[in-house]
Amino acid sequence: MTSSTLKLDTTAEDHHIARLAAVALGLTVLEAAIPSPLPGVKPGLANIIVLIVLARYGWRAAAWVSLLRVVAGSLLMGSFLAPGFFLSLAGALLSLIALAASMHLPKRWFSAITHSILAAFAHITGQMLVVYLWLIPHNGIAYLLPIFAIAALVFGPVNGLAATRFMDNGDKQNLESTQ
Repeated sequence: MTSSTLKLDTTAEDHHIARLAAVALGLTVLEAAIPSPLPGVKPGLANIIVLIVLARYGWRAAAWVSLLRVVAGSLLMGSFLAPGFFLSLAGALLSLIALAASMHLPKRWFSAITHSILAAFAHITGQMLVVYLWLIPHNGIAYLLPIFAIAALVFGPVNGLAATRFMDNGDKQNLESTQ
C-alpha cells in the first residue's frame, strides 16, 4: 500500500495572513466568552484586526483574514454549517463588500473609524437578511433593527478607534526603530 503526500507550497504572505487570522480567531474566542445582554449583540473585536489588515495590506488580505476567521471560528465553536455560521458569513461578506467600496472614499476625510462604522452596519444588514430570508421570515424582526443599529453606532467607532490606535502605535515603533 502506498501513501500519497499532498504538499502545498506556501509563501511568506500566506504565513503572515495565517498569523493575522489566528489573532482574529483568538479575539473571536475571547468574545464568545463575554456574556451578551442581547443575543447577537457582540462588539466584533476581530474586526479590529480586519481593519488593520485592510489599511496595511489591502482588501484581498483583509478578505482572507475575515473569511478564515469565520470558517475556523465556526469549526472551533462547533457551529460550522449551523445557522450561526451563516449569520456570521453573511455579515462578514457584506462587511467586506462595504470595506471594498469604502476604500475608494477620500482618505483625508474617511479613516478606519468610518470603515468600521460602515462595516458594522453592513454586518448587521447581512445578518438581518439571513434571519428574514431564511430563519424568521416575519416583519416583526424589524423591531430589532434599532437595537442592532445602536450596537453598530457604538461598536463601529470603538473598533475603528482601537484599530487606529494600534496602527499609530505600530507606526511610532517603526519610526523609533529606524532612528
